[in-house]
This record gives sequence, C-alpha cells and structure tokens, in this order.
Amino acid sequence: MTHPVQPVKNTVPRSERIARWILVVSFLLLIVVLAGMLIKVPYAVERPGPVTDTLGTLDDGTSLVAVKGAKTYPTEGSLYFTTVRVVGGPERHISGWEWVMGHLDDDSRVVPEEQLFPADTSEEEIEEMNAAQMQGSQKNSIAVGLRSTGATVPQVNVVGSIATKLPAKGKLELEDEIVSVDGSRTRTVADIVDKISARSPGDDVEIVVRRDGRLRTVKLTTADLGDGRAGVGIGVEPQYDYPVEVRIDAGRVGGPSAGMMFALAVRDRLTPGAMTGGQRIAGTGTIDDAGVVGPIGGIAQKMVGAHDAGARWFLAPESNCGDVVGHVPEGLTVVPVGDFDDATEAVDDIAKGETADFATCEDVVAR
Repeated sequence: MTHPVQPVKNTVPRSERIARWILVVSFLLLIVVLAGMLIKVPYAVERPGPVTDTLGTLDDGTSLVAVKGAKTYPTEGSLYFTTVRVVGGPERHISGWEWVMGHLDDDSRVVPEEQLFPADTSEEEIEEMNAAQMQGSQKNSIAVGLRSTGATVPQVNVVGSIATKLPAKGKLELEDEIVSVDGSRTRTVADIVDKISARSPGDDVEIVVRRDGRLRTVKLTTADLGDGRAGVGIGVEPQYDYPVEVRIDAGRVGGPSAGMMFALAVRDRLTPGAMTGGQRIAGTGTIDDAGVVGPIGGIAQKMVGAHDAGARWFLAPESNCGDVVGHVPEGLTVVPVGDFDDATEAVDDIAKGETADFATCEDVVAR
C-alpha cells in the first residue's frame, strides 16, 4: 500500500527569503553602479555654464571692461556673455553614468569628444589654444567697439602662422605685413581671406608684403584646402594701434565666443546713456576685425544659462539659427544678428521698446 507523497514544506521563514532577495538585488545594483562609474566612454557633456555681465565689476571693484585715456559714462542694465561647461575631455573620459545622466537632462548635450577637442591634443594644449582665442577675440572686440564710437583704430595684418607643405612655406615669413592681394589693397583680415579664397585651386595669386621696411611681391599658386576652397596656407592676424587703453578681464574663460558682447560693452562704456535702457540682454558670437559676427558651439546650453540669469533677450549669430529653433527657453526672445551693426541696432531697439519688427531665427531658417 502506497502513501501519497507529501509536499516538503519550505522551512525558511518568509522574512528571511525576502531578506535574501533584497541582498541579491542590492548586490546586482552595486555591480551596475560600479560598472557605470568605472566604465569610461569617449564622449563629453555640454551643460549651461556661468553667465557674466560685461558691464559688471570685478571683486576689487574695477570694471570688467575698463577704459583709460577717454571719457567713460555710467550705465545700467546688463550685457551678459554666456558660456558652456564641458564635462569630459581627451584626458578625462566621462563615466557611463555621466553619459546616461547627460542624455536624461534636457539642458545638456552629449557629443563625441572629437566634435569638441582636436585630435592628438592634451588638455594643457587645449587650454592654451582657448586662451589664445580669447585674447584674439578681445583684441578684435576692442577695435570694433572703439570704431563704432567714431574712433580711428589703425590696423596692419601680418602673417601669424604658416602651414607646412602648402604654397606659402618658404615664400612668406612670419610677421610679413600683407599690403595687397592681386593689386587690391587689403584693410582687414576678411579682405585677405576673401580675395585669396575667391580663386580656384591651382590659380596664381600675387601678394604684396612689407618685410623689413621694404615692399616685396610674392606670387603663389593656390592649393585646395578642402571642399574646393583655395588657399596658400597662412594664418593672418590683425595688429591694432588703439587710441586709448582698454582692459577686458574675463577670468578663466577661454575661447572666442564672447567677442560680440565685449564689443558692445566697450561701446556702452564710451557713449552717453545706457545702451540697454536698463534691460538684461545676453548673447554670444565671435567677432572679426570687420565686425562680422560668427557662429559658436553650445548655443542651446548658453540660452538656458542666459534665461536662468534673468535675461529676457538673447543676441545670437544668424549662422546659429538652425541650432536655436526649437531650443529657446520660455520667456527668452532670441534676436539673430549678422554683424556688429545688427547687434547695436538690436540693443538700441530693445532699450527703446521698439521690438515688434524683430526678425526671428525661424525667419532666417526659412529664407
């Protein structure tokens, strides 16, 4: 006679089974957390960075943009320059968790490192390059700002760098002053670049330079610098003779993107009344010696920073409008500008409340 098999009762108390499951789950979560912290990925995260008022003062009470040798005027309102905080870099890859959190944060942008950092460069080299770009940007902004007030700022344009294996090597020298291109006098760096790049690769170009006080004519055959763009392999730097002393202290911020806002601050300091009319205006954009406002990176994050700082208006390069559309924080109005005249006109109109006819980035993109 067989007896029915009785099920074996689980003698482990329910509370202990729960504790075991919690222990297992906790251990798995710990592994995931540690993996996220230890695994490094070649990406960087762009976040809104600090916002600084170019009309403000430093810790010692001096103006961020200070002028000596000319009458200056009190002002009010704000002209903010905006920045991007970058997490990561070629010597400090972000963790897996930072990558995840960057994607989950609407105000951040995760990008491959190569989009932000030149290949085979150290963080020290990047800092030096950013510092040089900031210095060049400040020189241009001082010249443009002074000229906008009617001041005369003499300028010469010299060869600042020469690429190897390109036509200028061995023909032009550093510090050569470029006087004309193909018989046309060049006054700005943009003049020189435009006249050379207007050629087709393989065309001859005649450049007159001043070297050791003597004029020399150098004939070069242009090369293809990429995408059919003609060039001779030189970097040109403007050298200015300012009629007054202007000092700009941007702290540890690097790069060229604050140029337009610095130029506006120089103009405001040297002209009666407050350009802003008391308004809080932010912006970004490079500026060249001809006053052209150029594109920058991280504009979505810069707009967030401006909004959080209390700005109601934001001046953006027209060439960045594609990156602006769809990313403007609520309560912030973006005004696209192409050059310094556009920027000053926009600030003047904001001060007067005449903003109904402002173009938008949507208008620019739709052209």
